Amino acid sequence: MDNPDVTEKYGRFVDDYNSGCDRATLCAKYRLVEDKYDSFLEFLKRKGYVLIGTVAQSASSSEIGYQIIGDDLQFVEIELDPGETAIAEAGAMMYLDSWIEMETIFGDGSASSQGVMERVFGAGKRVLSGASLFMTAFTNRGPTRSRVAFAAPYPGKIVPLDLGQMGGEMICQKEAFLCAARGISIGIAFQKKLGVAIFGGEGFIMQRLTGSGMAFVHAGGTLVRKDLQPGETLKVDAGCLVALQPGVNFDIQFVGGIKNALFGGEGLFFATLTGPGTVWLQSLPFTRLVAVINARLPRASGGDSVSIGSGAPAKDTATILGGIGGVLGGLFGDKGND
Repeated sequence: MDNPDVTEKYGRFVDDYNSGCDRATLCAKYRLVEDKYDSFLEFLKRKGYVLIGTVAQSASSSEIGYQIIGDDLQFVEIELDPGETAIAEAGAMMYLDSWIEMETIFGDGSASSQGVMERVFGAGKRVLSGASLFMTAFTNRGPTRSRVAFAAPYPGKIVPLDLGQMGGEMICQKEAFLCAARGISIGIAFQKKLGVAIFGGEGFIMQRLTGSGMAFVHAGGTLVRKDLQPGETLKVDAGCLVALQPGVNFDIQFVGGIKNALFGGEGLFFATLTGPGTVWLQSLPFTRLVAVINARLPRASGGDSVSIGSGAPAKDTATILGGIGGVLGGLFGDKGND
């Protein structure tokens, strides 16, 4: 007769397997030698456990097929085998085939064996990183391959990250995550240095992606990849950072010089990235785009600009329409009453 503790551990393993965890994640979590993975599954079946995991679990979940379509307004189309699942942030779905079943899940669904409070704390961490309490799982319930597509929220590029080939972990800017293979865990990464905490701005709280499958993040504007050698340092605007490998050292540095600090327009601090490792940068952070648009919106009667998403009352809407009318009038030579 099996030890009750061992039996409970078997049950947790089966729950994780059936929820979509991939081979690498399960082996790491339960300290299972990867060469014995398949034989352990057969052992559990002989014990009477029902294994209904996805097709991708027999190999790596990074094998999902995908195609990134478009130039600056992109979307990614993912091809799922029967029983295979992809997860995405709420509202990212663009279209799906008829066999794809959609389900709202609490958190990212990567740790179904955890207790309720552990799940709540995990979801709370996701909220701090700019993510939602809930995600959406898309599972192919049909007999053949089916497709589901996810659209980028604003102009830019979608970045495919094969975590299995990148050490199983990636740190990315909050709100950058778009979608991934089931089994990828989306958590939170705090930058522990005091200077980053106080002056890091957008780079203080980031998202941590762990697993061995494919994940897709979104960058604003044009994307550039930098491979940093050991000791090589790159100074960047913190908002332009999209993702970095955990081996890259992230710190904050004062720009230097009174004139630079007061009149340079680049802020008081740079983010410094020191190798070894790879970083991805974006040319147009969403916060910068919003700031530029808000600065050019017509002014309300009280002198304050009407901000995007500020819930402006109807009179502000009229002011905006009046401003647009004034611009059009100027373009077509309407000088009003002289």
